[in-house]
Amino acid sequence: MSVNDDLPWIDPVCTLIRRAAAENVPVLGHCLGGQLMSKALGGAVTRNPVPEIGWSTLAGETHPQAAHWLGAFAQKEMTVFQWHGETFSLPPGASLLAGNAACARQIFALDERHLGMQCHVEMTPEMIACWCEQWPSEAAHLPSVQTPEAMLAEAPRRLPESRRLADQLYGRWVEGLRA
Repeated sequence: MSVNDDLPWIDPVCTLIRRAAAENVPVLGHCLGGQLMSKALGGAVTRNPVPEIGWSTLAGETHPQAAHWLGAFAQKEMTVFQWHGETFSLPPGASLLAGNAACARQIFALDERHLGMQCHVEMTPEMIACWCEQWPSEAAHLPSVQTPEAMLAEAPRRLPESRRLADQLYGRWVEGLRA
């Protein structure tokens, strides 16, 4: 699905995101959630030049906001799971934290509290297996980055780094809950 689809729940969710941001309530979004954040906060969601499905490498940015959110992952490459065909623009005032050649805007932050991601740092082996089961109906017709077999085979090697990145990002996000 897309945030640009005519679905009855999209506008209320965007309203809720805007309200939370206006009241300094931290907002966190993965993939569709990051796209909803972008749209709600003044960005746009468009088709990505190529679908990204499977494991891919991101490059962390070098500015202080990236260092704050990414910690040791700033200015480094990191491998994350992807499953998307669209991308978001940065909402006004947001900082790009990471991107790659296939999708330039992968992670953004707005202030010290709001975090939007195109990628999936939250994956578990079970989630990957479930998504791979759906690959024939969802992604087989797309020029996929990886086959389900490759995604599953790489999971044991890739998930530890992805979990460390998730711990870093979620840890910073939780700090906004305490403020």
